[in-house]
Amino acid sequence: MIPKFKYHPDPIATGAFIKGDTQTCECCGKTTEIWYKSPFYSIEKVKCLCPECIADGSAAEKFNGEFQDECSVDEVSDPSKLDELAHRTPGYRGWQQEYWPAHCDDYCAFIAYVGWDELVEMGIDKEIEETHKDGINGWPIDEVKENLINNGGMQGYLFKCLHCGQYVLLADCD
Repeated sequence: MIPKFKYHPDPIATGAFIKGDTQTCECCGKTTEIWYKSPFYSIEKVKCLCPECIADGSAAEKFNGEFQDECSVDEVSDPSKLDELAHRTPGYRGWQQEYWPAHCDDYCAFIAYVGWDELVEMGIDKEIEETHKDGINGWPIDEVKENLINNGGMQGYLFKCLHCGQYVLLADCD
């Protein structure tokens, strides 16, 4: 069992954490079968962090690092939310620089890596089309629908507002 992460509710399913052979957390020194596998921005090369050291902020503090670049996020009014996102939330991997959107003055939860087919399977493709009718990351929505393929050349990153439930889709290319 891993700690709950407000902005990344299922980090094992998204691949932020790996389950496997026992490793030693470089922060607390304890052995763990679950370790972090997504971006960590620090001067030191850190190979293994356990979920608990991320959740309590000790990993970010010990290595003076961030799990999300504070310059690559939407603005929210409460600075403690940015602190939680950058220092106590597992990140995700993007083709380019990862970006974390906000909605309803709070950061959204990262849900999944997606292509258009996954959005159709989830039954949210029409909602995404409506909320992103002006395009996604500069691409017209029709171009996104045609080219967004999970693990393809155009990758989708699905987020969900914690307050109103609206989905937010980001995309980038390799």
